[in-house]
Amino acid sequence: MRVDVFTLFPQAVDGFCQVSLLGRARRGGQLDLRVRDLRAGSSDPHRSVDDAPFGGGPGMVLMPEPVFRAVEQVEQNEGLPRPLLLLSPAGRRLDQGVVRELVASGSGFSLLCGRYEGVDQRVADHLVDGELSIGDVVLAGGEAAALVVLEATARLLPGVLGNAESAADESFSDGLLEYPHYTRPAEFRGWKVPEVLLSGDHGRVARWRRAQGLRRTLERRPDLIEARGGLRPDEVQLLADHGYDT
Repeated sequence: MRVDVFTLFPQAVDGFCQVSLLGRARRGGQLDLRVRDLRAGSSDPHRSVDDAPFGGGPGMVLMPEPVFRAVEQVEQNEGLPRPLLLLSPAGRRLDQGVVRELVASGSGFSLLCGRYEGVDQRVADHLVDGELSIGDVVLAGGEAAALVVLEATARLLPGVLGNAESAADESFSDGLLEYPHYTRPAEFRGWKVPEVLLSGDHGRVARWRRAQGLRRTLERRPDLIEARGGLRPDEVQLLADHGYDT
């Protein structure tokens, strides 16, 4: 999957993406990440990319010309994977469903990182294909958001995770939070690992984990249960079998 990221801080994005899962995906060829410097689209000796907003107000705004030029240069010379998404608080909320959509497209996608007070609206209206938000928070720029999108999508690419089952067994994979995890030692400071995880009975373990995921989601993110249309009768029974009232 090819992903192009347009940013004023290419070293920050590229540096993070050299390590861990993203670095492995790049080295393994599953992720073709191309980080682009927005200043390449500037036409003045100072490589200016921002200016004061019309109408007054604090801060600076990314100008349309360098942004358009930076994107169009890549599009003309190398082609550009679409959609091109502007990372913005006004965008569609990123969730695991959106992540799967981006991966399923097969052709890749591109990300545009905003900075300062924002990006000239003509960029949003006439250059990008949509806007994407990682949540109701305000960041100094889109780079951190881009890294979230990159890591979330890369882990779904075949061959990136060491265990192919990991991506299918995580929080939000089926609309639920993930079950709790334990490792050695079996007892730590008097706190014991649940007996079922030491039983060797894979069927019991699977049912316990499912019940724990349901319980956690009910307690912490009931909105996710509502989005699934509520609990199914078999899920209600599973919770009851494990001592949880619904």
